[in-house]
Amino acid sequence: MQEFKPWEDLTITDDFMFCKVMSDPDICKELLEILLHIKIERLEFQETQKSFKLTSESRGIRLDVYVKDSNRVFDIELQTTNERNLELRTRYYQGVMDISELEKGEFFSNMKESYIIFICMFDPFGADMPIYTVKQTFEENEKLIFDDKTHKIFYNVNAFEKLSNDVETKAFLEYLCKHQSTTKFTQSLETAVYRNRNNQNWRQDYMTLAYDMHMVAKEAAEKAFENGFSAGEERGRNEGISLGITQAKLETAKNALSMNLTLEQVSSLTGLSVEEIEKL
Repeated sequence: MQEFKPWEDLTITDDFMFCKVMSDPDICKELLEILLHIKIERLEFQETQKSFKLTSESRGIRLDVYVKDSNRVFDIELQTTNERNLELRTRYYQGVMDISELEKGEFFSNMKESYIIFICMFDPFGADMPIYTVKQTFEENEKLIFDDKTHKIFYNVNAFEKLSNDVETKAFLEYLCKHQSTTKFTQSLETAVYRNRNNQNWRQDYMTLAYDMHMVAKEAAEKAFENGFSAGEERGRNEGISLGITQAKLETAKNALSMNLTLEQVSSLTGLSVEEIEKL
């Protein structure tokens, strides 16, 4: 089962803390301006850990940081482990965001320009580049751009040194990688982390989450172990124990998914691979 960090040890690269830091509209706005090289007058809507579920049968998703301005929508995701499915996850995120943005009877021309941003603590595509920007073109003529007003950008934190011409983005990625603040903006991130650690309400939220997840895992493990052990009496003690442990992990994963935890978080909690979890 996942061991939760003590609250005092959380950093910007922990999902819970990252989302709390980004709940500050000024910090979130400045980060978007730094990463995308755009100007944002004002963020009109902001929500962290935003959940979407279009139908009772469809798979729900939870976006780390979901914000809008007057004519654009942004999703910022912090990715700490490589689930090797970013392309398909991005595709699904885009579809859910688009459907949720367009009201019944509205024209397609009313759809907002959208940005999906993945900040990865690993190299997402293995080319050792600091930034991967998806650009859609036509196979027959690559000079023709297929402009559907969607943007998908992936940042590789570990390659920050290659961004010699983009000081602010380089400093941000370096801060995530080494936890060393070298600019005014990264210092504001560091200050926000320390300030958030003193927020007793958020500390309680985190401790409650950690406790709830521990109890869910513990109860599922005990129940599945008992079932597996009973079944194993006919096939031998060792096989029953093994079955119980496996069943415990699967039950824990199902419960965690029902709580809208990400695949990454469920994998960390149970020890199951992302591929195994996706089959549930």
